[in-house]
Amino acid sequence: MALRPRLVREQLVAGLSQDYGVHPYGKWRGAFWRLASLVELGVTRTDSIEAAADSVLAWLANPRRLRSFPTLEGRVRRCASQDGLALYVMSTLGLEDERLQILADSLVASQWPDGGWNCDRRPAAAHSSFNETWGPTLGLAAHGRAAGDRRATGAAEAAAEFLLRHQVFQSHRTGEPAHPALLNLRFPPYWHYDVLVGLVTLARSVGLDDRRVAAALDLVESRRLPDGTWRTEGKWWKRPGSKGSNVEAVDWGDTANELLTERAVEVLQAGGRQ
Repeated sequence: MALRPRLVREQLVAGLSQDYGVHPYGKWRGAFWRLASLVELGVTRTDSIEAAADSVLAWLANPRRLRSFPTLEGRVRRCASQDGLALYVMSTLGLEDERLQILADSLVASQWPDGGWNCDRRPAAAHSSFNETWGPTLGLAAHGRAAGDRRATGAAEAAAEFLLRHQVFQSHRTGEPAHPALLNLRFPPYWHYDVLVGLVTLARSVGLDDRRVAAALDLVESRRLPDGTWRTEGKWWKRPGSKGSNVEAVDWGDTANELLTERAVEVLQAGGRQ
């Protein structure tokens, strides 16, 4: 007999709330990733979540780490998705910690002229990355709302404009999809960007009242199945107990499809499509 979806989600929350004794960024059982998934499952604050959050902030807000990012050709090269996603998770959970402001200020100070961020250490790289920009957009927008931080809000709006200039998923040079992988919808996305991740980012930051999201909404809408749901098109994770890297703390199973569907419905509603 199949378990009820609510019970499955409770089991997922239980598995994601455990400490697996790995680095906070350990893929995918580290506290950083587990918290990102827990927020999508709608959790509230608990002792275990606050302990996980503290370990993440102790790593991210370490002054030595924040001083370690190289600056080449006037641009700071950093994995801004780390700080941005953490800022989003902590702000969404309602955590109040002075280290959140440290992360927000650091992101604002390292934003690239085109509105995004990039970890590319090639001196010639001068264009921001989708993968490194969506997290800070979410995080700075959420922190700006929670803390009344106008600089964070302004930076989030500039980052959202970067996504909008690219029609969410298109190359600024050709107008074609920037990469074939952006067309495949997955959950959890972790740090990976795709067209649905971009729409969720915009919906949760500046909204979708912009004509430049139309092609992205069309694409997501086209993937809806006859029964009104969406299914993941590949995955970035391996089941617990698997060998190698990217082993999850939980087996997402059909819940990945359910959560992907919820995100697709969210953006279509925000974009006035249903």
